[in-house]
Amino acid sequence: MFASLASRNLRNKSSINWFSSFNLSRYAHSLPFATVKAEEVSGSQPTEVLNLVQGNWTSSSSWNTIPDPLNGESFIKVAEVNAKEIQPFVESLSRCPKHGLHNPFKAPERYLMLGDVSTKAAHKLALPEVADFFAKLIQRVSPKSYQQAFGEVYVTQKFLENFCGDQVRFLARSFAVPGNHLGQQSHGFRWPYGPVAIITPFNFPLEIPLLQLMGALYMGNKPILKVDSKVSIVMEQMLRLLHDCGLPLEDVDFINSDGITMNKVLGEYINRAKFVLNIFDHQAKPRMTLFTGSSRVAEKLAVDLSGRIKVEDAGFDWKVLGPDVQQEDYVAWVCDQDAYACSGQKCSAQSMLFIHENWSKSSFLEKLSGLATRRKLDDLTIGPVLTVTTQAMLDHLNKLLKINGSKLLFGGEALQNHSIPAVYGAIKPTAVFVPLEEILKGENYDLVTKEIFGPFQVVTEYKHNQLPLVLKALEKMHAHLTAAVVSNDPLFVQEIVGNSVNGTTYVGLRARTTGAPQNHWFGPAGDPRGAGIGTPEAIKLVWSCHREVIYDVGPVPQNWRTPQPT
Repeated sequence: MFASLASRNLRNKSSINWFSSFNLSRYAHSLPFATVKAEEVSGSQPTEVLNLVQGNWTSSSSWNTIPDPLNGESFIKVAEVNAKEIQPFVESLSRCPKHGLHNPFKAPERYLMLGDVSTKAAHKLALPEVADFFAKLIQRVSPKSYQQAFGEVYVTQKFLENFCGDQVRFLARSFAVPGNHLGQQSHGFRWPYGPVAIITPFNFPLEIPLLQLMGALYMGNKPILKVDSKVSIVMEQMLRLLHDCGLPLEDVDFINSDGITMNKVLGEYINRAKFVLNIFDHQAKPRMTLFTGSSRVAEKLAVDLSGRIKVEDAGFDWKVLGPDVQQEDYVAWVCDQDAYACSGQKCSAQSMLFIHENWSKSSFLEKLSGLATRRKLDDLTIGPVLTVTTQAMLDHLNKLLKINGSKLLFGGEALQNHSIPAVYGAIKPTAVFVPLEEILKGENYDLVTKEIFGPFQVVTEYKHNQLPLVLKALEKMHAHLTAAVVSNDPLFVQEIVGNSVNGTTYVGLRARTTGAPQNHWFGPAGDPRGAGIGTPEAIKLVWSCHREVIYDVGPVPQNWRTPQPT
């Protein structure tokens, strides 16, 4: 999601010892909120992750041991709650009423409190030693270059700055419309859902959960947060920072569990909420769940939760290079970043590249290949793929290469000389060419547009009179998160944008698919369940609903008489 904003790089070849190369490491020992030292987490010095429920940090009866994604050593133990231990979480959710912890008519001082928490948290996260701590902790669990990890911290800090002071209560700004007679006015308010759930993936361990968590809190909700256990240590530490900044411990529950148990938590809440306390008898179901992750899980949750869900699911994201060839070096660099930064593990990563025939006649593809070869495991500009194995990615490549006219452009090989465990993937940045006409064939389309959450993209070419075929390919896609139209030709851009859907679309010479900052909407379009993140509009859409209150106080007309029945 974020842009590469840090200026430093990691160059030491050791899978652990890069962290000692930064002088700021010594400050991690003195951070008042931290319970771990990012540069020391290893197989020889493993650490633990706890749960937070009803204001207390708790353990569980079982631990999930997380392997180091760079060498396979057991380096983090996560206290995962099992099905027999969910009752405290169920009860905690059930105690929050539908009208939330605060709303425009109830406890408005909480808007101010959360503005103060954001101010303090933004200040802390801007401190070099704190930013460095989180960047390195992100690297340990979701290996990516220091610039990418630091960029995630930077965007998170800027988001918190955006909601300091009065900005939180401004999210709840209401409006009024004059009525039909004296004393009548209608007022529109943003209203919380009350108890809500947030489920987030591994690839952005800080930015996605923190931005969604704060949005939920700002609007008056009581969230339970579940982050992928592989990376949940990052948000555990961030919650401790938020508590240090004044966030009440009871405001957020933090659960580590497998997916089945979390599904049971939500289901148990549905079944139990109305029986917990008489005062909450009418609170029968969880009001809203925000899910960021795979489309398959999103569809299951949508059914399980009776549609009470907002989704930012997988994205098979496309980029179209228009007919106006210019700035080849720059465009090639952006394409390399979009496809292969974070080893392609971004929901916004460039999955398919449509290049106009004019670009094929240039040196663009040669430059793109050259940029891909610069990526090294040494500095984590290429690294472990945490959800797709090496064999699965290579098998997918081989299936694509059986399509008529397809060919390997570059990559297509496993990384060598590493200790990444086999449960993860490790391949070179890969691009495969598939002819446009073949992509559109019914027997090929689903295969070609299958998302591979790794350093893998499909490239195709179109002639000037084949733009309708490109648009047809875009129309058939089912995921509509990000897109890019690389052209300064206004008529060409107009044609593509007017015939496509993607919720976050970049256009112009510098268009990209990744690198969304905190200052604009990021989310899919074309789906009523689509969730946004980061902006006031996204927060209000995802974490509140509209409530209309109509004041009708009189006076009753002086000569009023009871009318005939109607």
